[in-house]
Amino acid sequence: MMKSKADEEEYWNSSKFKAFTFDDEDDEFSGLKESKRAVNSIRPLVEEDDDDDDVEKVSWSGEPVGSISWSVRETAASNQRTDREPTFPKINTDTTTISKSNSGYSLSSLFKGKSKGGTFQSLTDTLSDSSVRLYAPELRKPKSEYKDYVSDWSPEETVQRMQQGKAVSLEKFRSRQDKLLLLDSAVSAHDGNVITAVLIFLKRTLSKEVLFGELESRETALRHLIQYLTETRDNRTLLELLRALGRTEDVALLQYKEHLSISDENKRRDFLKSCLNLPFSAEDSAHVQDHYTLLERQIIIEATDRQAERGGNVEIFKKFPRRASILNMPLVTTLYYCCFYHYTESEGMYSSPLNIRQTFKIPEKQYFVTALSARAKLKAWSDVDALFTSRNWLGFTRKKSPLNFQRVVDILQKNSAPTQVLKDYVALVDDADVRISLAQKHKCHDIVINTYRDLKDRQLLLGYRVKVERGSAEERKIDELISNPVRKRMMTSSS
Repeated sequence: MMKSKADEEEYWNSSKFKAFTFDDEDDEFSGLKESKRAVNSIRPLVEEDDDDDDVEKVSWSGEPVGSISWSVRETAASNQRTDREPTFPKINTDTTTISKSNSGYSLSSLFKGKSKGGTFQSLTDTLSDSSVRLYAPELRKPKSEYKDYVSDWSPEETVQRMQQGKAVSLEKFRSRQDKLLLLDSAVSAHDGNVITAVLIFLKRTLSKEVLFGELESRETALRHLIQYLTETRDNRTLLELLRALGRTEDVALLQYKEHLSISDENKRRDFLKSCLNLPFSAEDSAHVQDHYTLLERQIIIEATDRQAERGGNVEIFKKFPRRASILNMPLVTTLYYCCFYHYTESEGMYSSPLNIRQTFKIPEKQYFVTALSARAKLKAWSDVDALFTSRNWLGFTRKKSPLNFQRVVDILQKNSAPTQVLKDYVALVDDADVRISLAQKHKCHDIVINTYRDLKDRQLLLGYRVKVERGSAEERKIDELISNPVRKRMMTSSS
């Protein structure tokens, strides 16, 4: 069935594009009409928010939006969607979330300055709202606030910031001149931490030849670098530095200290022997020689005594077993050990105290104190007495000591010497007051009485009489001195 022309016209939609014709038409006029038609079609969309007060909004079910029944249905539907949809970790935040349902702003109201309540707001009020400001981009800080992060500081300013504990970057100092200016500024600030930090930077960025050469004329910085390398135990770099500076004695001492890391005594002895040829000073060379000789002797004594102790035939090792090895012990400890275990040996033996005293030129006072302490520890009182006994050219004996006898009494008392032994040495104390004090402390009554007698002080004797035991020999001695007519007359005249 053929359609009429009118029906065919209704079937096709209209179009703004037309087929090409040779007829002259006003294209500009037709384009203007089409533009006007497009504006008229958009106007209802733009004016939608203006009509919110007049038009009642309803949902798909026909219920007014915002009513109680609509809110209940929307809440239930939201819970069902939550159960079906996968959950994601929640991000806790104290800010209020802006949603389309509770926000007082629409897209058009943000441009028009009008809220859904119908009141107009200015752009400033709109942006000042907390919910809007949370989503506004943060404005860039002024350049002055980023000044702490800019690395164009001068050496003086950089050092000042380092003293204040602020973060700085030293990488900007690239040239040799800039690095040395930075070091000089650190030295001028007199801050050891800053100097060390700058030196670490220079050590990493400058060649050793350049750094060592520049430090030669900067004594303060040089001392800090040497101390830093010593504390960090960077011995290789420290040796290179000392050699570059021509400090041969320091190089020798640094190499000598390496023996501390050698645990085996034989290897340590061999290492010390190799150090004897290093360029030490005269004094240091003598110390290194003594160290080597002492260790060599300790190895011999240790081997001999260990074997004797295991054999069980030496009485002193059975009564007083050794508590520790003698290896690597100081010289005084070695002397004490030999005075304790080898006191009676002849001078020709390596373990003889006299041999050690002669070999290492130990002073008389040091030898005397060490021998006295060792023999008193063993309760060998005859050996103690022999230390003090000397003969003059007439054959008379008397007690003589390089120490004052007050110290001798202290050593004997610490080793629990009996009163009779203490009495002999308390009586040799020169100062009368000190002698009386020591005699009273150690209950040497005869010494106190004799001292008061020599002082010819009757009142002191009478006062001391009440301190001694009644009926004792000391009380009878005091009574005899007081009642003697000759002494009584002398004491009376002196008083």
